Amino acid sequence: MGLGVSENLDAPVTKPTAQSPQKNQRGATFWHALLKQTFTCVLVAALAFCSFQFVTHYVLQSVQVVGASMAPTLHDSQRYVLNRWVYRIREPQTKEIVVLRDPVDNGFAIKRIVARQGDSVHLKGGKIFVNGKLLEEPYLPEGTQTFPNPKYREQFLVCGVGKYFVLGDNRNNSADSRTYGTVSRQNILGLVVP
Repeated sequence: MGLGVSENLDAPVTKPTAQSPQKNQRGATFWHALLKQTFTCVLVAALAFCSFQFVTHYVLQSVQVVGASMAPTLHDSQRYVLNRWVYRIREPQTKEIVVLRDPVDNGFAIKRIVARQGDSVHLKGGKIFVNGKLLEEPYLPEGTQTFPNPKYREQFLVCGVGKYFVLGDNRNNSADSRTYGTVSRQNILGLVVP
């Protein structure tokens, strides 16, 4: 005795059909649009990141003062703008406040340029003489004295080629050129605008 299989010969035979070309085209268009939009977003993010890096390394940057070596001109924990572009088109000038790479600890410091290449600096009796003339410093409180490094009674030096003599405005609380000597031009990173 066998099992009987009944077949309905009158039933229509259905064959699997491929999706319509219109449905396939919509799906492909969706994925193409999604891929294109993702690529655009990634490209915009990459350009924004590169622009940010360029601006902060070569044009403008925010800096925060740490310490009191520039008081009363700049205050501890305050933020200022560092113009990194200006010294690509001109040399640093005297009386400008700059960010520099500290020659002692290779960190960053904010100081004021007092003398430039070829200038002579003489510290004696609480006064600064640049090229033989008493340095006028209207940015300091009246009566501020500038003494040489404690090891010496007076100091005299000449700024060599590409060298700058820098001081903190808080003369009694600043490690500066009186301690570590002149600073090379390549160690001056930019101009601080108070």
